[in-house]
Amino acid sequence: MMKIGSCDLTLLSRSEEETFELARKLGQTLQGEEVILLIGELGAGKTLMVAGLAAGLGVNEQTYVCSPSFTLINVYQGRVTLYHLDLYRLSDPEEIVDLGLEDLLGSGIVAIEWAEKLPYEIKGVKVIKIFIEVINEDQRRITISGLEPESDFIGGQDSGKN
Repeated sequence: MMKIGSCDLTLLSRSEEETFELARKLGQTLQGEEVILLIGELGAGKTLMVAGLAAGLGVNEQTYVCSPSFTLINVYQGRVTLYHLDLYRLSDPEEIVDLGLEDLLGSGIVAIEWAEKLPYEIKGVKVIKIFIEVINEDQRRITISGLEPESDFIGGQDSGKN
């Protein structure tokens, strides 16, 4: 599943603070046109990852990043715009298509919770997938795929590289 020119990174987070910090560091390396696909069970930490991404993108720390489960899309302003989508409540693929996701691509960072519900593959932009596996109440195994091998983010991580 690894693409040529990209690599996977698997890390163990031992706390919410570590998960947030991991996402913050990733957010600092983003260029501004990436799509972040977040996959993991309920309560795994997908929204926490988006909050960390927002911090790394320079979103005002007074801004409360929350899951857009009912609004479907939240928009946060940082050094680039962060579009935060949540597909949890959507069960019909047509509802997802009607969101107009294609209109957002290339105009900022697009972070999508419950990305496994997408009825199509996103093309034409850099896609980074984040899989969050719950190990226990505090620990998460986080696998990030689609990173460039020379990424500043990978260079700053000291363990868990594939």
